Formats: sequence, structure tokens, C-alpha cells
Amino acid sequence: MPLFSPTLFGGDAGASSNGTAVTSTNENAQPLGIPGVGDASTAGPPAGASSTSLWESFAANPIFSAGFGLIGIGAGLTLLRRGLVSADTLVRRRLLTTLEIPSTDKSHPWVLDWISRQSSPFSKRGFRSHQLSVNTNLVKKDSGAPAVEFRQVPGEGTHFIRYRGAWMQVKRERNARIVDLSSGTPWESVSITTLSRDRVLFDDILREAYELGSKAVENKTMIWSAWGAEWKPLGPPRRKRELDSVVLDKGIKERIVEDVKTFMGREKWYADRGIPYRRGYLLSGPPGSGKSSFVQALAGTLSMDICILNLSERGQTDDKLNHLLINAPPRSIILLEDIDAAFNKRVQTSSDGYQSAVTFSGLLNALDGVGAAESRIIFMTTNHPSVLDPALIRPGRVDMHETLDDATPAQARVLFERFYAGQPGVEEGGARLEAMLKGRSVTMAALQGLFIISADGPEMALRSLGTVLYQEREPI
Repeated sequence: MPLFSPTLFGGDAGASSNGTAVTSTNENAQPLGIPGVGDASTAGPPAGASSTSLWESFAANPIFSAGFGLIGIGAGLTLLRRGLVSADTLVRRRLLTTLEIPSTDKSHPWVLDWISRQSSPFSKRGFRSHQLSVNTNLVKKDSGAPAVEFRQVPGEGTHFIRYRGAWMQVKRERNARIVDLSSGTPWESVSITTLSRDRVLFDDILREAYELGSKAVENKTMIWSAWGAEWKPLGPPRRKRELDSVVLDKGIKERIVEDVKTFMGREKWYADRGIPYRRGYLLSGPPGSGKSSFVQALAGTLSMDICILNLSERGQTDDKLNHLLINAPPRSIILLEDIDAAFNKRVQTSSDGYQSAVTFSGLLNALDGVGAAESRIIFMTTNHPSVLDPALIRPGRVDMHETLDDATPAQARVLFERFYAGQPGVEEGGARLEAMLKGRSVTMAALQGLFIISADGPEMALRSLGTVLYQEREPI
């Protein structure tokens, strides 16, 4: 049997007698469509046509079309988002200006108070927001009765205000991960954003905020205390004490006030002569003679603050002491009380160690060393001036020393007449009081306490004075 049948090629087949195959061509035969067989027209598509048909096949596939469409949409949205972010960054850099006030800056509470008093662009009745915080202050009235003050300030979030026709965005942010170790409060900041053309309003805002904050301490004395290496307000501002309310021996008060005023007006004089611009004062005397009271009255008269520095504070070191003196608040008097006891009776315990690591040499260098602060006024008080080291009270560290002793008869009379002014028998009672105190020793604090409890009048005070005159003060 032959391997291929002649009919597969469309021809007639015959066989010879000797078995030789004979083929004949049939012009009417049709190709069977087998690749590579037949005429050239049926040999297969060209290479370009093959890729085109493949693409058409994928394009005709609905699954492929949908996937490619999603990819295209995603890529387009990504490019659009990047474009918007870039445009927003460009707009912020070119058209917007942001002022950031961190909580470590002194103007931070002033700015918050200022914002709370601004009108909202959506309301004419003042600042309105759905996110508020409250600041509570406990104060005392002039009568001594306690009172509480609540102040609403912008809370954490975004707020909008309008200031002098300019729209502003206020954002208050808080980071709980960063905490102020001295106060335990989290770090926060207030950002004010407006158009770059309105950035000149930032100076006006800060100035108004400062003036608003200054009204809270106007005619008052701020007392500062050292917290670690920083100064913190010691309670609310206190009412200024009049200098006349402190009665000292004749001439002492006038000499100190005149010296301080002269020093404050000679800064250029010190600079021209290369002299460090600082001044030290030492007030000595028995307890109750009015040393601390005079410093408070002096600060109130000169519109200055008081910075109380305790050398025995736990954790205090020479470096911290020098840092505190250099960074004291402006227009402040630094007060070192009982300087004679600062380096006495320091004992070490296993649990606490030394309460203070301030050395005597560190104190001397902080007062008058190479790195000592300038533009500074220091008052030191002591009950025992004789025990002070001469190196501490030499000129340059202590430039003026005044002794505030027990009350003289003239001092007592002035205090008596001030307490009972306008009441009958005041002048006669003052003369009697002056005569009773001759040769006697009594402090001004004891007399003041006696006059306070003798509110009925001068006669009651004079009757009670005898018991005070013969009381012996316990040694310090």
C-alpha cells in the first residue's frame, strides 16, 4: 500500500503493471488549507500582520481592557495628586507665610490670650470655635478673699480669624511625646498662616499680645523662682508695695534708692570705662528688721521683678547657678536670702546625696568671674555679717553694705503714726511710744504685729507694748 494517497494532492492515480506509481495533474483540484502546501496565497500571514492581530485580540478581550483602564486611571490620579501637592507647596512658599510660636517662647500665652479676644470671620460676637481650652487662675482680691478666673483659649486644632481685613488660619498643635520636665506639660506650638502680603501684621499681633499680657502685671510685681536651670513665675503677679510702707532708720532707704537709680542710668558710663555693668548690695541685721520687705518695696518702686535664688536647692550646681544669673528676666532684682547659711551644715545622706552641689568658689565666680552676668542687680541678706567670708563681700561683689538694725524710737513713731493716722491721740501716743522705746530693743516686725492686732486704736497698742518690750528674742 502506498505511503501517501494521490488523492491528497488532488490528482488521479494509476498503477502500471510493474507497480510504478503514475501521477497526473488535475487542474480543478482545490487546496486543502494545510500550511506549506498549495499556492503562495495560502502560505500564512506576514510578521507585521501577526503582531497586529495579536494586539487586536488583546484589545478585544474585555478583561484586559478593564485592567489596562484601571492602571491608566491609577497612574493618572497619582500624577494628579503629585501635581496638586507640588502646586500646594509652591503656593505656600510663594503666596503664604506662617508664623510659629512654640510653647517655650515667652509670647506663647500672650498670643493664645490675644487670639481668644479676636472676632471670628463667621461671627461678630467674638472668637467662636468648637475646640476650646480653659486656663484657670486662683487669685486673691484686695480684701484677701479668694477668687477664681476662667479664661477660654483656642484648643488643639485649626481655627480662623480675621484681623484688619486679613484672613488668618490659626493652628494649635500638641506633641504628647515631648514633655517639659520642669512643668510636666506636653510641647505644643501655635502657627498663624496668612498671605505673604499681610506678613507685616505679625509684628502688630505680637506687639498687641505683649501689651495685653503686660496689662495683667501692670502695677504689680512678678516673683520668679528657679526651677532647675530656668526661671518660672512663682504664683500670680503681686500688687506693688509702696516704698513708704517700709520704715527704716533715717537715711538708709534714701541712700540705697539713690544708688540703684544712679547705677541704672550709667550703663554707657560703665561700658566706656570697661567696667562690668553689675551691682551688688548686702543688707544685714536681725530677723524681722525689714530686709526682704525693703527689697520687695524697692522692686515695686522701680517697676522691677524679683528673682529668688535658693543656693541650697537640691540639684543646684555651679553651672546652673551661673546659667540662672546670666539668663535672669530683664529688669529684675536677684535676691539671695540668708547668704550666711548657704554653705553651713551641708550633710550627705545615702538616699538624697548633697542637697546642693554649689561650691563657694562657684558662687564667687558667678558673682564676679570671667563668665559672670552683666546688667544685673543682686541683693544679699544675712543675719550674721561677721561670719561672711571677706572674699564674698569685697568690692565688685558687694558694692554697698547697709545694716538694718532693731527699731529706733524714731522708726517706731513713724510706723505708729502711719497705722493710726486720722485717729485721736495719735501724735501724743507717738511721743509716748518714742519715750517707751528709749534704751529698749524691739524689731520692726514685732511692732507691726502688735499694731495689727491692736486695731481698736493707739491706746490699746500702747498698753500692749510693755509685754513686747521685755520679751527676749531667741538667738538665731
